[in-house]
Amino acid sequence: MNQEKAIITDLFYLPPIEYFVATLGFEEIQINQTEIFQKQTLRNRTNILLANKIEVLSVPVMGSSKKQFYKDVKIDYNQKWKNVHLRGIQSAYGKAPFFEYFYPYFDQIYEKNLTFLFDLNHDLLTVCLKLLRVKANLKLVGDYDLEQESIDLRWVIRTKEEFTQRDIMTPYDYPQMFGLDFVPNLSILDLLFCMGPESLQVLMHSKKNH
Repeated sequence: MNQEKAIITDLFYLPPIEYFVATLGFEEIQINQTEIFQKQTLRNRTNILLANKIEVLSVPVMGSSKKQFYKDVKIDYNQKWKNVHLRGIQSAYGKAPFFEYFYPYFDQIYEKNLTFLFDLNHDLLTVCLKLLRVKANLKLVGDYDLEQESIDLRWVIRTKEEFTQRDIMTPYDYPQMFGLDFVPNLSILDLLFCMGPESLQVLMHSKKNH
């Protein structure tokens, strides 16, 4: 594979807009299924916009050890996180133009009550790419078969850094549900529910040097 065709990325929970800007134009998005799980990352949290604040939605996991494979990390359903997330998403975007069209795709995934965080994130990412009409092939790989020529985006998008510290995107304003000031780089849900079929155009405009 040449450099334009494959990118290897982290697998996030309802990734930020920046993630999709970074992966635009690649024929294949690779996910390493043999990596060790890292806490306090976007693997189990995302940001949505409510009426008076940015809300962090976090998926609780069962006591993951420092050497546990990401694919083996279980979601903690003893905590009522799912209700919190779905209520939060409905409060934030229930009146958004494309909510009624796109929300059922996500609801179906949550209804599965998937055991593993990796599987939940993979299913959500698959749906996001479909709704965005991104044609990239999503491929699970291991350490043993990572393409040497792949662009490596892993560990680039981090929670403790502002996106402005990275050279991935220039925010392109679109109408949001709340507030006078545009809030960039929220969960891809914000873009999908607000812009629907035009979401891909926003991503293209957000790409630096597009």
